Amino acid sequence: MATRTLTGITPSGTLHVGNYFGAMRPAIAAQDLGECYYFIANYHSLTTVFDPEVRRRNTLGIALDWLACGLDPTKSVFWRQSDVPEVCELTWLLGTLTPMGLLERAHSYKDKTAKGIAPNFGLFAYPVLMAADILLYDTTVVPVGKDQKQHLEMTRDIAIKFNQTYGETFVVPEPSIAEEVAIIPGVDGQKMSASYGNTLPIMGEEKALKKKVMSIVMDSRTREEPKPDGEELPASQLLKLFAPADEFASIMDQLKAGGYGYGDLKKALFTHYWEFFREAREKRAELAANLDHVESILQDGASRARAVASEVLDRARRNCGIV
Repeated sequence: MATRTLTGITPSGTLHVGNYFGAMRPAIAAQDLGECYYFIANYHSLTTVFDPEVRRRNTLGIALDWLACGLDPTKSVFWRQSDVPEVCELTWLLGTLTPMGLLERAHSYKDKTAKGIAPNFGLFAYPVLMAADILLYDTTVVPVGKDQKQHLEMTRDIAIKFNQTYGETFVVPEPSIAEEVAIIPGVDGQKMSASYGNTLPIMGEEKALKKKVMSIVMDSRTREEPKPDGEELPASQLLKLFAPADEFASIMDQLKAGGYGYGDLKKALFTHYWEFFREAREKRAELAANLDHVESILQDGASRARAVASEVLDRARRNCGIV
């Protein structure tokens, strides 16, 4: 069977540099390596976002950002989760065989409720919907971070139990786990995360983004002081993502020698950061001015996704005796 990779993107907020280098860029690069399915997981956002306008805005923003950053709908399948309702029926079929103990062990449920998110059925049953997302498309490979590895293992357990109970029905997917993912620092020096409020957005107005860059927390050393640990500074780690290797090396040499201040470093970072996403910003503006075209891409993707989903759901319904 050909490799089919699936990636879900939850519309929970504005995409940032950490999202781009950690997930977007490798996912988009995979388009040239095999069959790729990408969906905007707006059903999943129902567990934590309760303002419908925010959800609609975030969903559109995700579509614009991914298309602007290189997702090619002629090479891959891209759709809104809610435009393929088969996923809801499959969630129920899978849920009837999913042990409560399995869901109770889910790390994400424990983590989110510990952080004060009110528990609800959707939050608790999230792994079952995730399993349906994956199994509905005969997915063979799912790229996951270490924090999502448990959910993929749960998907495999659910698929295997369904197959053992009702006969061979689902492809059991394999995880693709990037063991060496660099930790991208936020403006406060911690790992960049929307939950910390320390992100650098991919898109935005020049003045606001420059203000964010210039707010990056540094130590109190003066411009003249040598900084032998220059490469370890948060602003330097970010600069390395955007600047050519020779220019980055030159700036590090100047930091180590002294006479190169943090203001200089941040200005260099902003220049390269702004330029790096220039083409994507221009593409996003074009897409935002033609939302009918964006909608047609999502609808076409949903149609292609449903062609696969309907076959898999029919197989599941037939094998478990619903039809």
